[in-house]
Amino acid sequence: MNLILILIIILFNNQSKWVDLSSEDISENWHTYLSNSVEGWESKDKVYVLDPSDKKNNGLVSNKHYHSFILSLEWKVDKGGNSGIFWALNEDPKYSVPYLTAPEVQVIDDEYYYGGDKENRKHMNGSVYDVVEPSMLAANPTGEWNKYVIEINYKKNIGNVNLNGKDVSTFPLRGKKWNEMIENSKFKTWDGFAKTEKGPIALQDHDTRVYSVSYTHLRAHET
Repeated sequence: MNLILILIIILFNNQSKWVDLSSEDISENWHTYLSNSVEGWESKDKVYVLDPSDKKNNGLVSNKHYHSFILSLEWKVDKGGNSGIFWALNEDPKYSVPYLTAPEVQVIDDEYYYGGDKENRKHMNGSVYDVVEPSMLAANPTGEWNKYVIEINYKKNIGNVNLNGKDVSTFPLRGKKWNEMIENSKFKTWDGFAKTEKGPIALQDHDTRVYSVSYTHLRAHET
């Protein structure tokens, strides 16, 4: 077997591990938090759009649970938009919203909320909200598409956030350093926060009622 054929086989096997989470019927792969259906979100040519007129706080939750994985997606926000991507969610009815239990990779209009203020980097794109500060600000201007590749690997105890081709946050997922970061965050007294290693992925509905957020090309790869 020649080298080119071997490389083609390896490439095909790697690609085949990716699962497409975008579809015209959102319910094929997702549901809204604590529900068996999808509310507040629409699929427009496989672009998932949060309806800002919906009155509920409807985080979009994956039907599948993940432990160690890579998530690739594209996102954009309108002016004033605010959302986020959760992992290892504990979808228990005693928790009214996803952010009570799940760490969040931030999706937000940085300029609108923070004006590029470096003092707020832990709340800006590329951060794990209030836990991990990104090494650089790499988001495109408001209204333009961005790409996240998020790796969560509990087997190797490493998480990584790549924003628009740049590794902006790398962090442990357990142990002394992770615990220190939680202790220095708003979540230090939250009993249910970041207690699980396996759970759904979720897209946040932040209740920004006059603004829109969109996601597309969502793919997951278990590792």
